[in-house]
Amino acid sequence: MQNNQVQIFDTTLRDGEQVPGCKLDTTQKLVIAERLDLLGVNVIEAGFPVSSPGDFKSVSEIAKIVKNATVCGLTRAVENDIKVAAEALKFAKYPRIHTGIGTSDSHIKYKFNSTRDKVIERAIKAVAYSKTFVEDVEFYAEDAGRTDNEFLAKVCEEVIKAGATVLNIPDTTGYCLPEEYGAKMKYLRENVKGIENVTLSCHCHNDLGLATANSIAGVINGARQIECTINGIGERAGNTALEEVVMILNQHPYLNLETSINTKLLYDTSIMVREKMGMPVQPNKAIVGANAFAHSSGIHQDGVIKNRETYEIMDPEDVGVTESAIVLTARSGRAALAYRAKKVGYELTKIQLDEAYKAFLEMADQQKEIKDEDIHVIMKKVSNLEKSAIA
Repeated sequence: MQNNQVQIFDTTLRDGEQVPGCKLDTTQKLVIAERLDLLGVNVIEAGFPVSSPGDFKSVSEIAKIVKNATVCGLTRAVENDIKVAAEALKFAKYPRIHTGIGTSDSHIKYKFNSTRDKVIERAIKAVAYSKTFVEDVEFYAEDAGRTDNEFLAKVCEEVIKAGATVLNIPDTTGYCLPEEYGAKMKYLRENVKGIENVTLSCHCHNDLGLATANSIAGVINGARQIECTINGIGERAGNTALEEVVMILNQHPYLNLETSINTKLLYDTSIMVREKMGMPVQPNKAIVGANAFAHSSGIHQDGVIKNRETYEIMDPEDVGVTESAIVLTARSGRAALAYRAKKVGYELTKIQLDEAYKAFLEMADQQKEIKDEDIHVIMKKVSNLEKSAIA
């Protein structure tokens, strides 16, 4: 793998499906998995095979159809989990077992009623056992965000010796600040023997709205895999949004970090996932929200009409959106009205535009948005319009 290539690990079908009400059947999962493969994700985390017969079946069926991506199954550091995951993944062209255990003092004390030494022992055994089934083994240090760096480095070093190929450093609770999470990655890069032979991975939750920022801080500081979901879906406040991290890296070429994602499929993929999961996306959601490329402020509209780059840092077509939207509201100016009027067939003189704008403001003060059909009503109030109308 090239040093500037960031692997995109999609967990929409595992972490994303843990959202209440977002349960998918096997057929729906297969459709989404095929789209993720087409999108260009590097790893598809297909599920948690031991959790239910349905999840086992889904992982197994996904493993059969995915042509390009690695197919991954999640486990705990439990022998039977690992054995079941291996069975579910046996048809995968590129299988990966994702196993791990909590490493923070909070998890060790309250979740496992254990000690640091025993947690390391369980981690080593889980990775070694996974390695008997597949070559590609990812280890997650759950709650790494709140784990002491020195102990985390010790855990990482031991699982590398046991055969781990990827080290997942999750900010499980979404607590870290970007500089803290980035520093954690940097510390591991500098203090773990053998770290140069494995891939460091970011898995960030969005409890404080920092999942995307933390993931970017992670790759800037040496991680080369980002674990994410379409639309940022996930339990509690969600996970890192795939479309956000991909476009951030695209729009900042000086970082010299690339992904294999076909960005022109992002919008359609977002729609597919929201429809099949029944989970709407807020209109102001970055990249794929309904308003991500919509402009209603008169000042912004005038700038965008003259030159898109005045208020848009991305070309909508790059993410699969047909064009920017000029939304007419009471905050819109004459330039926006003339632009939209021309779209529906009216070429206005300055005098006609002034007259139309007065009628427009009267209507706009009465309703939230002016639609195309409203423009025709407004134009009927403009005198001598038939002489210059082009439709």
